[in-house]
Amino acid sequence: MAYLYNIDFTILNYIYNTFSCKLLDTLMPVITAFGNRGMLWILIALFMLAIRKYRINGIILLFALAICALLTNIILKIPIARPRPCWIYEIPLLIPNPTDYSFPSGHTSASFTSAIIIAYSNKKCGIIAYIMALLISFSRLYLYVHFPSDVIAGAIIGTLIGIIVYKLIFSLIKSKNAA
Repeated sequence: MAYLYNIDFTILNYIYNTFSCKLLDTLMPVITAFGNRGMLWILIALFMLAIRKYRINGIILLFALAICALLTNIILKIPIARPRPCWIYEIPLLIPNPTDYSFPSGHTSASFTSAIIIAYSNKKCGIIAYIMALLISFSRLYLYVHFPSDVIAGAIIGTLIGIIVYKLIFSLIKSKNAA
């Protein structure tokens, strides 16, 4: 575990020392706020629900977000109980100090699940969603509230949940329509 912490802190400190500037100090808290409680993605799902063509995808997105929240925030974070980097290495934070554990990144898992499902729904909107997912993920590192391994795990979890939920629900719909 010490080896992983060394790699994580090396990357985090590189980001902190290389990219810190007034512009990003202003932008990154705003970008990370889009991911708070998955609100951006929930709003997009609700928008999708309002458009007949995307209604099923909106339902899939809400379902996938619920699974992500359950898996990352309850099933994994609580028993793993990994401290956040800002709890270990004190630096001035640009956002309120999070009170939950670090591993995996819930912001990242929700963002990647959403990007996957949005891309399945509409490829052009999917590109924008992936860019936003990457920005939200990077903001968690820039703000020193997640380790790189938290973000990587969140991206993998979110991607897998997005693919599995999307394909599972669509296969259920196809089998129901075929019957």
